[in-house]
Amino acid sequence: MALADIRSGARNEKGIAEALPRLAERFGSRFQTGEAIRAQHAHTTTYIPAQLPDGVVFVENAAEVQAVVGLCAELKVPVIPFGTGSSLEGQVNAPQGGISIDFSGMKRVLEVNAEDLDCTVEPGITREELNTYLRDTGLFFPIDPGANASIGGMASTRASGTNAVRYGTMKDNVLAVTAVTATGEEIRTARRARKSSAGYDLTRLFVGAEGTLGVLTSITLRLQGIPAVIAGGICGFPTLADACNAVIMTIQLGIPVARIELVNTLQIKACNAYSGLTLPEQPTLFVEFHGNEESVRLQSLEFGAIAAECGGGEFQWTADAEERAKLWKARHNVYWAAKGLRPGYAVIATDVCVPISRLADCVAETEADIDEHGLLAPIVGHAGDGNFHVSIVFDDKDPLHVEQVEAFVLRLNARALAMDGTCTGEHGIGQGKQAFLPGELGGSVTLMQQIKRALDPDNILNPGKIFSTLPGN
Repeated sequence: MALADIRSGARNEKGIAEALPRLAERFGSRFQTGEAIRAQHAHTTTYIPAQLPDGVVFVENAAEVQAVVGLCAELKVPVIPFGTGSSLEGQVNAPQGGISIDFSGMKRVLEVNAEDLDCTVEPGITREELNTYLRDTGLFFPIDPGANASIGGMASTRASGTNAVRYGTMKDNVLAVTAVTATGEEIRTARRARKSSAGYDLTRLFVGAEGTLGVLTSITLRLQGIPAVIAGGICGFPTLADACNAVIMTIQLGIPVARIELVNTLQIKACNAYSGLTLPEQPTLFVEFHGNEESVRLQSLEFGAIAAECGGGEFQWTADAEERAKLWKARHNVYWAAKGLRPGYAVIATDVCVPISRLADCVAETEADIDEHGLLAPIVGHAGDGNFHVSIVFDDKDPLHVEQVEAFVLRLNARALAMDGTCTGEHGIGQGKQAFLPGELGGSVTLMQQIKRALDPDNILNPGKIFSTLPGN
């Protein structure tokens, strides 16, 4: 990641100038060009600079999405989908200008098939809104990236989160999508059947494409039954390596843990200060089990024995919903807790993922790197699937400090790739991770560019994401 890699592309000034009045005529007050609104639809979550769109359309249905994309296709103007803006790698920026499509008006649950454990929703609904809607059905959608992200955004970045170790990621939980292609046509990638051998797996092509192949208009999701009992707790360890080894052993022994989150000493200190907790300041695992009363009790006992074998303290667990909610709220607020370590400083939240057997090595080497270079960078991780995050707190006004942080991110990604891991377990590529993609996938990147070119020859769908440029552009 380097600021030098975040570039603005060539703008189609003539096409944009023609698109703005036509969109204003079509959508009235639901088309906005004010700077404040445009700034809210550019990337501001990390230190990646905001690149504003030229206008924002607040769509209300799939036909309107088709109308916007069709017009922009005619004029060769970029379109950038926008859910809640919680992405971390610049996915909602507009490096070539263009039109942001805001999905906050498309939040309907279109269908719930309780007997089949699935539902179909519009892309603007957030995961919390969906689970509130589903509560009376006895079902829930399990993917929890922490932020209250939109389902469309989660599908587009192939999000995962704290529950991924048991329930998988978005690629495992999206059965089908409808999407508007670069021609303005709406397509459906699959039916609701749980498996199919019918042609290419287009669903998984669109899931994780970050809006570069089509604009999602609906998503069909796999659901789960709400567990009868949910129990969770924490366990401290003398070292980060001890905590990682407990995670590895838990997964290898097949204990069906729902969440197992790693939090290092500095992050615990930050969480205590920000969330008003009094947790011992040491490497800690946050663990949760789903099931019935007996299975949850046995799983908790099994994990407690593993933790003790790895040098951990007493595993303090509870089925009390209020106590669990307080702990998980603190875990989800780690970004803001990290910012509180040095008020006024910026934070880069970056992630990598490695095979579970290499987690302890990768985390230990990363923590040593942080100490060696005098960085302020707490670590948290979805440790059950080898994914961890580093939040680097730094002075973004100091070029030397920025250079030091960028060098660390480079080393972190090189370390993960050397262990046969990935440069991003769940944040996506966007603008911030493009430099690492060729080193991870080699010639596959060329194939991805060819697919992009075939589906979007004029490069109007979220241009500048995943690849900074395409051959011929």
